[in-house]
Amino acid sequence: MKLVPLGDRVVLKQLEAEETTKSGIVLPGQNKEKPQQAEVIAVGPGGMMDGKEIKMQVKVGDQVIFSKYSGNEVKIDDEEYIIVKQNDILAVIE
Repeated sequence: MKLVPLGDRVVLKQLEAEETTKSGIVLPGQNKEKPQQAEVIAVGPGGMMDGKEIKMQVKVGDQVIFSKYSGNEVKIDDEEYIIVKQNDILAVIE
């Protein structure tokens, strides 16, 4: 199944929280708060809002930081995604 966002919506896949010790051991982030970093999976076409054109500034594959309490979480085919508006994305990681 494929998610196709509408308007200025963006589908994100949240990155897993991991912590690496000084000796290089990776600890899974089960008890940690979920990170606000995600990968862009799908991007809507943009559109018009209040008479202004909305251009999409992110693209599939971008790593982004998004607002902590934004979006809607959905689960499709045992995968969890977050659907947010483009203005909930705070930055693109380059």
